Amino acid sequence: MHRFTLRQRILLWLIKWGGYLAIAVICRTLRYSVSWEDESIPPNTLFTKPAIYSFWHRAVFSAAWIWQRQKIAVMVSRSFDGEYIARIIEKFGFVAVRGSSSRGGAEALLGMREELAKGEAVAFTIDGPRGPKYKAKPGPVRLSRATGLPMIAFYVGLSDAWILNTWDDFMIPKPFSKALGRISRTMQVPVDANDAQIADFHNQLQAALERVTQFAEENVSRVGSDQFPIVTPAYVSILSGSMNQ
Repeated sequence: MHRFTLRQRILLWLIKWGGYLAIAVICRTLRYSVSWEDESIPPNTLFTKPAIYSFWHRAVFSAAWIWQRQKIAVMVSRSFDGEYIARIIEKFGFVAVRGSSSRGGAEALLGMREELAKGEAVAFTIDGPRGPKYKAKPGPVRLSRATGLPMIAFYVGLSDAWILNTWDDFMIPKPFSKALGRISRTMQVPVDANDAQIADFHNQLQAALERVTQFAEENVSRVGSDQFPIVTPAYVSILSGSMNQ
């Protein structure tokens, strides 16, 4: 386990609680909806599992609120930045699997595979931990090939947000704004996929991320309409086990 200095440990404690409270206070005011490219899935179905999800790093703030308490495993970096993200999302009921494309990647993929074997969902902040921004890394493709489970991309568009001056243009929703989660169709990598097929599925994942990003940003203002009804606890559903059929 990574050892942090006393100063870093104090900072991690402060950031964990500051981040948790900021998400809990701001996102409680959000009006949000969840939409699928696959129109056979009812609106405001939060997710389906087991499956391998990917999303841009900049959407962590609102995604942590929308998909909280669902035991979704998220790969986070072993860096200092990754550690405070891990501690914040764990407060919201996510499972933090530590590792990245640069450090601990094989171990982290094994951890993600174990969560999938339990029937859970996993997620990658796919352009993290340091970018380049909006460029998908290959981890989900390799994991899909190894497990026979589908990849799915998603994004959360915000009607009004503070955009931080960070490498990922990190988004913090402004209170009482609208949020639209858009989830792609599934992409299934064959277990015997060759290098050319793997490259093709990597391109498909990139394209899916770009599609859901564009859709969410263009339609978030319509949250609350008949097409994008606002999520209420009684209306939320999860498709479980459907991907194994």
